[in-house]
Amino acid sequence: MGVPAFFRWLSRKYPSIIVHCVEEKGRECNGVRVPVDTTKPNPNEVEFDNLYLDMNGIIHPCTHPEDKPAPKNEDEMMVAIFEYIDRLFNIVRPRRVLYMAIDGVAPRAKMNQQRSRRFRASKEGVELTEEKNRMREEVIQRGGYLPPEEIKERFDSNCITPGTEFMDNLARCLRYYVADRLSNDPGWKNVVVFLSDASVPGEGEHKIMDFIRRQRAQPNHDPNTHHCLCGADADLIMLGLATHEPNFTIIREEFKPNKPRPCALCGQMGHDIKECQGVAREKQGQHDEFADAMPVAEQEFIFIRLCVLREYLARELTMASLPFPFDFERSVDDWVFMCFFVGNDFLPHLPSLEIREGAIDRLVNIYKDVVHKTGGYLTQNGYVNLERVEMIMQAVGVAEDNIFKKRKEDDENFKRRNKEKRKRMKAEQQGPAYLTSGQFAPQALGRRDRPEPVQNARHQAYGMRMQSAEQHNKDAAQSLKSMMRNGGRSSAGVSDGPDSRGAKRKAEDSDSEPEPEDNVRLWEEGWKQRYYKTKFDVDVSDEGFRKKVVRSYVEGLCWVLRYYYQGCASWKWYFPFHYAPFASDFKDIKEMFSDFEKDTKPFKPLEQLMGVFPAASGNFLPPSWRNLMMSAESSIIDFYPDDFAIDLNGKKYAWQGVALLPFVDERRLRAALAEVYPDLTPDEMRRNSLGSDVLFLGKSHPLFDFIHELYRTETHEGTVVPAELCHGIQGTLTLDEDPILPDETVKSPIPMLRDISHNSSINVKFKDPQFAEGFVFKAVLLPGAKMPNKVLKPEDFERGNRGSWRPQLGFNPNRQQAHLDQSGFRALSHGLNRNQQFGGQYSNAPPPSSYNQGSYSRPAHSAGHQQFQHSRQNAAPPPSYGAVPPPFPRQQQYRGGGHSGGHGWDRALQAQPSAYQQNLSRGGAAPGGYQQRYDQRRDDWSDRRGNRGQRQQHQNFPSSRGYPPPPPSQRYHWN
Repeated sequence: MGVPAFFRWLSRKYPSIIVHCVEEKGRECNGVRVPVDTTKPNPNEVEFDNLYLDMNGIIHPCTHPEDKPAPKNEDEMMVAIFEYIDRLFNIVRPRRVLYMAIDGVAPRAKMNQQRSRRFRASKEGVELTEEKNRMREEVIQRGGYLPPEEIKERFDSNCITPGTEFMDNLARCLRYYVADRLSNDPGWKNVVVFLSDASVPGEGEHKIMDFIRRQRAQPNHDPNTHHCLCGADADLIMLGLATHEPNFTIIREEFKPNKPRPCALCGQMGHDIKECQGVAREKQGQHDEFADAMPVAEQEFIFIRLCVLREYLARELTMASLPFPFDFERSVDDWVFMCFFVGNDFLPHLPSLEIREGAIDRLVNIYKDVVHKTGGYLTQNGYVNLERVEMIMQAVGVAEDNIFKKRKEDDENFKRRNKEKRKRMKAEQQGPAYLTSGQFAPQALGRRDRPEPVQNARHQAYGMRMQSAEQHNKDAAQSLKSMMRNGGRSSAGVSDGPDSRGAKRKAEDSDSEPEPEDNVRLWEEGWKQRYYKTKFDVDVSDEGFRKKVVRSYVEGLCWVLRYYYQGCASWKWYFPFHYAPFASDFKDIKEMFSDFEKDTKPFKPLEQLMGVFPAASGNFLPPSWRNLMMSAESSIIDFYPDDFAIDLNGKKYAWQGVALLPFVDERRLRAALAEVYPDLTPDEMRRNSLGSDVLFLGKSHPLFDFIHELYRTETHEGTVVPAELCHGIQGTLTLDEDPILPDETVKSPIPMLRDISHNSSINVKFKDPQFAEGFVFKAVLLPGAKMPNKVLKPEDFERGNRGSWRPQLGFNPNRQQAHLDQSGFRALSHGLNRNQQFGGQYSNAPPPSSYNQGSYSRPAHSAGHQQFQHSRQNAAPPPSYGAVPPPFPRQQQYRGGGHSGGHGWDRALQAQPSAYQQNLSRGGAAPGGYQQRYDQRRDDWSDRRGNRGQRQQHQNFPSSRGYPPPPPSQRYHWN
C-alpha cells in the first residue's frame, strides 16, 4: 500500500506483533553442501499449513539488489530467485500448500500508479547515467583514478511487467524449479504447489486473497488453517486482517536503515557518487584475492503475528454503552477502511491526514466519538455506509485548519533543531581554540591519574592569556588576508552591493538544503482557495468541480474496500485526478455512488505494456507497437512525454512527489492498437493471451493418482478436485497443453542447471471455485475456529495478584526461558566488553557492599576477624606454584586505584551479594582467593610504576576507610 511509514508506525505502536525468525542453516561436510532437512519440526516452534509468496517482492531484490553486486545475466537472476524461495521454504516449512503468485495484468486503478513508477524509473536511470558521466569527467580532470568503464547493458527493471519475454522465461524457469524440488526434496513431497504466473490477471497479493476467500467459502475448509504470507507491502497487513482467519502470519525482510551501498562511480564503499574523489582502491588481502568479495550481511526475516495485532485492536476499539451490540470483527473492518484515508495504491491520501502525524490515531478517536451517533458500523462485508462515513469526514474537516498550522509549527521546530545540531557538530569537529595545562587541563572521565597541582597560579593565568592572544592574532591575520582577497571589502562585514546580499547568511548555512517552494501554504488563511487554484486550476467557488472530485474519491473508497473483501469490482474504474479533496468537502455524499459497471474485462498483457511503459522501455514491445510511442505522427504520442514535471506537494524529496503524467484514454489506445494487432508474431500472440493457474504435486501425494488418471484417459472436461484428497481444497482441474509428467525428462531452461532425468512430479491447470453473480463473501470468523492463546499482558493482571508476568517470546507459550546466575552475567559481561581499556574478568563488577559492612570489615579484635585470622593460620601450606598464579583468570589491571577505593565498593549489594555470602559460608576461602588476586595485581601495578616503597607503606598502615590490612599473598590452600 502507498504508505511508506505505515509499517514503521505499526511496529512502534504495537511492538509485540514482531517475532524474529529462527533459521536453520545448511552445512558443509568434506566440501559437500548438506541441505537443511525441512521434514523436521519448524525451529520457530510453530507449524504452518500454507505458505503464500508475493513473487514480485522476491523478483525485484534478486534481479537488481541494492546492497550487493547485481547478477551478471538472466540465468544468475533465476538461480538467485530459486535460492530465495528455498530460504523461505526452509524458514516456514509449509505442510500443505505453497502458492506462488506473480503480478499479472492489474486493474486500471493500479495501472496509473504502475505508469508513474515506470516513468520515474526510466527518468532516474537517464539522470544517473548523465550524473556518472559528468562526475567521471570531473574526477579525471582533477587527476583522480577510476576503474575502466564496463561495457555492460543496464538491466531495465521495467521488464518485470506482464507480457515481456523476461516474465515468460521466469514462468518456464519456475515450472522447472517446482518439478525439481518435488522430485528431489523430501520436505516438498506432501505439498501442493500452485503457480499463478504473469499471464493470470490480477496483482499477486490479491490473487492470493481471492484463493483464500474462495476456499473459506467451501464446506470442507479447515477454519484453523495456519497461513503465512510473504511480502514487504504494507497492504498485506490489511489483507490479512480482512480474511478474518485466526491464524495468519506475515513474513518479510527485516528493514535495516542506512545500509551501506557502493559508489555508483568507483564501486567502493563509504561514500556517495557526489562525494567520489577518485582515490585508488585499497588492496583487499595480501594478493588482492578479496577484491570482488564485497562483505554483505545476510538479510534477516521477521514474522508479523496478526493474531497479536487483533489483540491490540481489541483493546483499542472496544467501546462500552453502544446503542447496538459490539462486534469486534466489524470494528476491525472499519479500522482497515479508515487506514485507506492515509494512502493506498489507488487513491492519494487526504491533505490533512499524514501517517507520521498520527492520522490513524486521530481517525480512531473520532470514530469512537462519532460511532454512538452513527447507529452502526461504517462497513459490512466490503460495502460502505456513506452516510456514516460523512460524519467521520466532517469531524476531521473541523480540525483541518489546526492540523495544517500544527504541521507548519512542527516543521519549523524540526528545522531549528537540525540547525542547532549542525552547529554543535561543527563546533565539536573544530575543537577548542587552545587547551590549557596544569590543574585547569581537561581530564578524561574514569582516569585514575590526578591532575598536576598548580605551582604558580599567576604564571598559569598569564600562560592562558598569552595562548588566547596568540589565537586572536591568528584570527585577525586570517581576516586581513580574506579582506585583501575580496578587494578591500571585509567578508564578515555588511555588504554594500546587492550582489553580495545574504553572503554571510549563506556562508553560515552552507550545509542547509534549499527548501522547495510551496505556493499553497496550507497554514495560512485562504489555503483552500490556493489549493484548488494551484492543483486543479479551478476556483474554489466552482462547487460543481469540487463535487466531481469528491464523487470520484468516494467511488474510489468503495472500490478499494470491495477490492479487499470481495475481489475486483471493476477492471475499468480509476481515480482521474492527481490530488485528493479536503475532508471538509465531503458533504452530501450518501447519494454520490450506487454501483460499478458490470462485466468489465482486464487489459491484455501487451496492451497493459502500452499503458504503463515510457518510450525508453519500448524495446520490450513489438516494433510496430513501439513506433506508436516514438513517431510524431502517432495518434497517441501525447501518452508518452519525454520529460514530465514532479510536484513535491509539500514534501522534500522527488520520490515523495506527484508525477504529473497524462492519463491514458482507453478508447484512444484500443483504436490505435487495432491497426498494429495484425503485426504480432505467434510467440507474441501467445504472450498476449491470458493464462490460468497451474497445480503441481509429487508421487507421494494422495491426489497424484487421480491427476495421472486424467492424463491417461485424456479427459478434456473440467474435473472437480476431490476435497478429501487435498486437505479440503476445491477447484476445477483441466489438462495442461504442455504438461510435466512423471518418469519423463524435464529440460532445464538454465544452462548451468541439469535436466531432471528422474521426474516424479505432475502438473495440471487449476481454476478456483466459481460462485453466482452477486455472491457476497462473509467477513466473519468461521464456525469451529479456535482463537490462539493470548500473548499480551491482561489489563487486569495486577489486580488479580497473580505474581509476576512472563511475556511470551516467539510462538511457543510454554518455552522454557534460560536463566543466568551472578557468575554467568559476569562471564557474559567479560566476553562482550573486549574493547575496554581496563578489561578483565571482574573489571565491571564492584566488590560486594558486605565487604565493609559484614564480618570482614570489623576491627581486628572482633570475633569475625579472629575467625578469619584463625582460618588463615591453620590453613595447609599451598602447593608450589612458583610464579604461576592460581588456576583462575588473572586480572590485567586493578581498577580500584590502590587503597583509596572507589564508589563502586559501596554498590556491591546490588551486584553480587548472594555469591559473596556463599563464599563466606565456605569458610573464608573466597575472601582469601579474592585477596590473593588483589595482592598479585597490586604487586604488578606497583612494579610497573616503580614504587615498591609505597606498596610497603600500604601493607603496614591501614586504609583510611577502616579496611583491615590485606593478608600476605600465596598463603592459602587452593581447593
